[in-house]
Amino acid sequence: MKITEVEIYQLGERASPGSATWASNSILLKLTTSDGTVGFGEAVPTLRVQPVIASLREVERVYKGKDPLDVERNMHEWHKHDFYLPMSFESTTAVSAFDIACWDIIGKHFGASIHDLMGGSFRSRVRLYLNGWYNDCVTPAQFGEAAKKSVAKGYTALKFDPFGDSYDYIEKPDLNLARSRVKAVQEATQGKIDLLIEHHGRFNPTSAIMAAKMLEEFSPLFAEEPIHPDNIDGLNKYRAATSLRVALGERLLTKEQVIHVLSNNLADFLQVDLTNIGGITQARKVSAIAESYGVEMAFHNAFGPIQNAATIQLDATIPNFLIQESFYDCFPEWKRQLVNSEPKIESGYSTIPNKPGIGVDVNEKILDKYKVEGQEYFNPAEPVWVVKNTWKNPK
Repeated sequence: MKITEVEIYQLGERASPGSATWASNSILLKLTTSDGTVGFGEAVPTLRVQPVIASLREVERVYKGKDPLDVERNMHEWHKHDFYLPMSFESTTAVSAFDIACWDIIGKHFGASIHDLMGGSFRSRVRLYLNGWYNDCVTPAQFGEAAKKSVAKGYTALKFDPFGDSYDYIEKPDLNLARSRVKAVQEATQGKIDLLIEHHGRFNPTSAIMAAKMLEEFSPLFAEEPIHPDNIDGLNKYRAATSLRVALGERLLTKEQVIHVLSNNLADFLQVDLTNIGGITQARKVSAIAESYGVEMAFHNAFGPIQNAATIQLDATIPNFLIQESFYDCFPEWKRQLVNSEPKIESGYSTIPNKPGIGVDVNEKILDKYKVEGQEYFNPAEPVWVVKNTWKNPK
């Protein structure tokens, strides 16, 4: 069996000012083998759509003609050819997409789900936390009302960014506003859910520590990416100054970077992304490394249903699972229509598909309907990583 055909789909819908571009775009990879088996993978689109597509074409030159069952050999071959792989997000996300698609093919080839191929299920369902639920929220009251609606859907944990348009340094009035937002969510949910506080890696150490002191009264499950991700010394300073549990990892690109974080006690929970770290192959290794450090996994999972399906498969099989990010209820409708067998969400938990491969069937009519070209929409007034219409403070 050989990979004979490689198709790349840039998907999206017309974005409007204030819309979240990472949510309105998607990059899917379709691999077809010599025996007609099809596998799908997904790459990260965040303001890098064109460079990622170019990188997928580079990875194609290594993978096309290869046996998709040889996941380790194929990835090693790309590692050999790409001189900057350990430093290039475009390279790691491209090879991740190929790896996920190959595992989809492997599962279909053997008639087994990914979790069955990796040792079976460790759990019967996967606990989720909802993200993206607070779009258009600015005032504390708006955060509180949106939180009530989310909890009514059955979710037992919510992640949100309360910091408005603060970046690098946070002024005292903005810090007070952030506290009011967190308090509103806690009170609206009667303190019965886990709060996960997103920082988006936006702060210098001084501001992050100020935010940590404010957040301690709420006992969040974790503070995510509190420090600019390139400031490792600053993260050390943060760890020494607060008792808050730290989660990070979506911007880690290799297992070696993961080892550096864990060996220096920089994180309590690890959030590597299957579409960044090297697909299912490398994410499985990283989970085992984290387990040896006593660290639980909470995979980053913000882009689309192929990524989600692959991540749920891995969640099912690892012993050191904490909780899983989910945007499903907040995705654009076309993303929910993209697959015909999305894992069901019931009372804040996801079922684990038992179909072969990653467990979902792609609706190829949606691929044709939402195929686009060119650069994604750029909003100079709101960074690409912001949940829609929250990059501002009330007047």
